[in-house]
This record gives sequence, structure tokens and C-alpha cells, in this order.
Amino acid sequence: MKVFATLALALTGISMTAAIAQESPTYQDDRSSATALIQSLYNAIDRKEYLRAWSYYASNTVASAEDEAAKADYETFKKGYANTEFVTLLTGEETEEGAAGSTYYKLPVAIDAVDGAGKHTQFIGCYTLRLAQPTVQDAPPYQPLHIESGELKPANGELEAILPKTCE
Repeated sequence: MKVFATLALALTGISMTAAIAQESPTYQDDRSSATALIQSLYNAIDRKEYLRAWSYYASNTVASAEDEAAKADYETFKKGYANTEFVTLLTGEETEEGAAGSTYYKLPVAIDAVDGAGKHTQFIGCYTLRLAQPTVQDAPPYQPLHIESGELKPANGELEAILPKTCE
């Protein structure tokens, strides 16, 4: 979960001195492609639906409600977005590679996060997503397309100019 740690550190501690008028976006929860899933992730963040955003990560989809470590991780994740008003996301071309019953996707992204005071902070990086082929899954719980990892780092500039061309 390096992506959220990086974004959370950059946005934590910023006092909310002004509210930004931003209409709540329409609900989007789509796991049909890597791009759609990452768009859904940031849709959940924009809507302040942090548990839904959290659920897009593989390690968080099967955590027990009684798991204290998972609860602490979730609270840290949630606090990391407390001052985020909205995020503008730009995605690059997703790539895919098959491996032993799974498909792995790489997706380059550029993000502009805006806090309550109107400050813009940009990040660039890549997400790695995995889909275990549905036809080989035959025991609960079902594992849909999910985020395996995200690596974001601070950047500056227009999203189109700083978007990575590919993921390494």
C-alpha cells in the first residue's frame, strides 16, 4: 500500500481553512478493467467512501472484521485522505501479462489531489492489478480484479506532461 502511504503523508497535517465547492461525483464501482478499477478507487475517495476505496486492494478484501491490525491499517488509510477534497486522475495505456491462471495489469497514472484549502499536489506512478481467472476459482471467497500494489511519488506539472509512458 505504498501509494496511499505516500499520498497520505503528503496530505496529512494540512489544515482545512476553506471548503472547495465540488459536487459529489456519480457512484462508480467497476472492476471490468484495470483502468475502470482505478477510476472507481478515486471515485470512492472523491465521495469519501473510504471503506470502498480500501476494498479494492487485495490484502483488504478478505480481512476479518475482528482483525485488529486490519482495522488499524484502515484507520490510517482513512485519515490519510481526511483533507482530500477531490482527485483528478489521468491514466495511461494499461498493459497485461498472463501467468499461471492469472492476468496481471500495469497502469501508469498521474494524479492531482486537491485539499480543503485548495492546494494542488501531483503524484505519478503505476498500479499493478491482478485477476485470478474466474473459471479457475471454485472456492469462496471469490477474488475479483484487485490492486496488488501501487507506487506513487510526488511530481509537479500538468498531468498530461508528467504521466509516465509505461510501467517498468
